[in-house]
Amino acid sequence: MMLDVSTVMFWLLFLALFPISFTWFRRAYRIIHNKDYSEVALSRGVSPPNAERYAPFTAVVNIIAGLSLTFVILSVVMFGIFGIVWLNPDFQSWVAVAGSTIWMKIIFDFIISQQAKMFNKRQKKDSTSA
Repeated sequence: MMLDVSTVMFWLLFLALFPISFTWFRRAYRIIHNKDYSEVALSRGVSPPNAERYAPFTAVVNIIAGLSLTFVILSVVMFGIFGIVWLNPDFQSWVAVAGSTIWMKIIFDFIISQQAKMFNKRQKKDSTSA
């Protein structure tokens, strides 16, 4: 194996998938099993007062994203060791799947947090006008 820029990038990106997927699975576990809503619908680092309402959505997003990255990890490993093709083994293909997953996770978390923020503003407005 020759150590060039493409090899270093391959290994950096591949090894970065492990802690990312672990973190997302751990967040889903904390939300579902431990009922820890401190990481649900965060807006500027603070979860809303009704975080349990958005917990199932955040848990599902974390599980799907974690499973997607786990699939990418397993497909790269299975092709490298056994030659089994689950995903196109080309570097650009698995990086595209992993990158799209990461961006969609960020976008969906943002959408959930904005929905929680809008709902809180609407509740405050309704309570002050009544």
